[in-house]
Amino acid sequence: MKEKIIQPKNYDFSNIKGISMNQLQQHYTLYKGYVSSYNKITAILNEKNSLTTGATYSEARSLALGETFSLNGTKLHQYYFENLGSMQDRPFGLIYKWITEDYGSFSHWKKRFTEIALSVRGWVVYTYDPIDSRTHIIGQDSHDMVSIWSSAPLLVLDVYEHAYMIDFGIDRKAYLEVFYQNINWEVVNERAAEAMITLRK
Repeated sequence: MKEKIIQPKNYDFSNIKGISMNQLQQHYTLYKGYVSSYNKITAILNEKNSLTTGATYSEARSLALGETFSLNGTKLHQYYFENLGSMQDRPFGLIYKWITEDYGSFSHWKKRFTEIALSVRGWVVYTYDPIDSRTHIIGQDSHDMVSIWSSAPLLVLDVYEHAYMIDFGIDRKAYLEVFYQNINWEVVNERAAEAMITLRK
């Protein structure tokens, strides 16, 4: 069976302001751990001819859940790192159009995004969904909870403590304000354009 090996992506953190290189590098190391875990799990799945089964505990259940957790952990961190590095301090273009259509104004969108970011334990994902042809702000407590099928992530924020504790302690509000200053809206617009081509009807 063909090996399913993925490699961690490299990121240039030089354009990120207000978050220390130590914080970013520690976070990046954690991301590489998810890549490594995914590769280990898929290698085990490739090697095994059969797995024990059972809903309470089994090889099949443990490996399937571990694969989902590590793969989503990998993808969400990639989205997060990619949409950092400020080019504009406010949204523009297509993403601004979608924000104002679906939330009335950027200020209202930011207020709602912040409310969810202060309330969930893991991730905030601003996403476009073709089921109603609009954008949504999704809160996730964990990598493998509340993922929305066929939905296109546009902007991803990590609110796990590991994303900010070195620099901000437990002050998540301060971290959020720095995050807003570092959103690369050009990247978000590229994701929106791709979603419009592939999903929007």
